[in-house]
Amino acid sequence: MSVVFVLLAILLITIVALLSSGRLGELPAVSVDRAPLALPESGALVSEDIDAIRFAVGTRGYRMDEVDAVLDRLATEADNREVRIAELETRLIGRGVPRPDPADYEV
Repeated sequence: MSVVFVLLAILLITIVALLSSGRLGELPAVSVDRAPLALPESGALVSEDIDAIRFAVGTRGYRMDEVDAVLDRLATEADNREVRIAELETRLIGRGVPRPDPADYEV
């Protein structure tokens, strides 16, 4: 009986080795079965972009409530950042510094 288990273990190890080395063929390409995330292709993300993100629900993955909490925090921080940038730009303009052109910055 133990000989059967040893042979099964050897067979299993051999199959795993062949699969991992690609000798039994490659895995098929990943098929796209859902719409892409609705994010802008370029430019800075703003809180509305973060609010609009909807992830597909799958059997495995992250807890939706945790993801929602992180996205809410990111959206709030993005709003706060935009307000702070506007305040700083207003101060600079008040000192005679021209408003920077967003196209001059890489994102």
